[in-house]
Amino acid sequence: MLKIFCSPARYVQGRDASRELAREMVRMGIGARPLIIASPTARHQTEPLWIEAFGTGKIPFELMEFGGECSVAEIERCTAEARRTQAGSIVGAGGGKALDTARAVAAALNLPVVCCPTVAASDAPCSALSVVYTDAGVFERCLFYKRNPDLVLVDTSVIARAPVRFLIAGMGDALATWFEADTAHRACKRNQVGGGSTLAAMAIARTCYETLLQDGIAAVAAARAGAVTPALERIIEANTLLSGLGFESGGLAVAHAVHNGLTAAPETHHCLHGEKVAFGTLVQLVLEGREAAEIRELMTFSASVGLPLTLAELGIETLSSEMARVIAERAVAPGETSHNEAFQVTWVAIKDAILAADALGRDFIAPKMRGKAGGKTARESSPSAPRPP
Repeated sequence: MLKIFCSPARYVQGRDASRELAREMVRMGIGARPLIIASPTARHQTEPLWIEAFGTGKIPFELMEFGGECSVAEIERCTAEARRTQAGSIVGAGGGKALDTARAVAAALNLPVVCCPTVAASDAPCSALSVVYTDAGVFERCLFYKRNPDLVLVDTSVIARAPVRFLIAGMGDALATWFEADTAHRACKRNQVGGGSTLAAMAIARTCYETLLQDGIAAVAAARAGAVTPALERIIEANTLLSGLGFESGGLAVAHAVHNGLTAAPETHHCLHGEKVAFGTLVQLVLEGREAAEIRELMTFSASVGLPLTLAELGIETLSSEMARVIAERAVAPGETSHNEAFQVTWVAIKDAILAADALGRDFIAPKMRGKAGGKTARESSPSAPRPP
């Protein structure tokens, strides 16, 4: 098995980076007739900066609003608009689903693609794949592409103004990176681009985890204040670049498979990708029989920043035996990354690990909830709190 490492051609991150979009695209030779596929929030936040960056009329660009779900219908709609406008490049701006849609359109038309995340909620921006959902938001399949984005441009000023919940969810997605890459590597399984993991991929995945532990709490505090700090910059890089390279060139395992299974439960549809992945990571550690100290370190970090440790925090107050089986069977479907473990993974084993992880999580947070003495805690700002629209 050949070792394969992949990455975007260029990664740019920093305060007010949106002002450099046109210059960076021209530098990469991909500045002709861009079509920007932007979420409504991204458009509101950055359209004036794009107009300034491209210059009135100097580099003409088209803009369309993303419909909200990376589904087959939405990809086809955006592809038709790219054809109508004779786009020479595609720019995706917004959250992970908007970027996934932009990559799908670019791949369909063989055009260069730029990803401009406005939240650090997942490791989607750097990847060469799109996660496709049904129009109702249920995971359907992954689309894999021949190359990664030509440019990833991350404006940390924009991300600092986003709801902190998105940053926390991004840490949940990044939390899985080291554990999944380590599992796939130990089992000699292929990474997401069909090869073995390199030393570089494993080092990046490990650094991702260490950065979360070191800077996570401080980054959340900075984001709540809307302030760009070195800790926030490092966490944004961990969520976006380190996790993106680590998962794709390192590999996935049970954590993301459990996420895919959880999408079958309607109660979880209000949850973000990283929130479900964070719980899936705890499930993976339980399934693998990891040492108690390792599991406690993960739970301590999750609780400190407000990531879910229980099914209730994902909206599942009572898990029926029927739904438990649906979730678990989806997590072990043919081709799922749960099969990257070194042992055979069955739906029964996944179901039991979910129940055991939930019990561990409830036991871990119970004393904290009983001992809470007023004031807003990280737990109160966790995914169990009311969701923004």
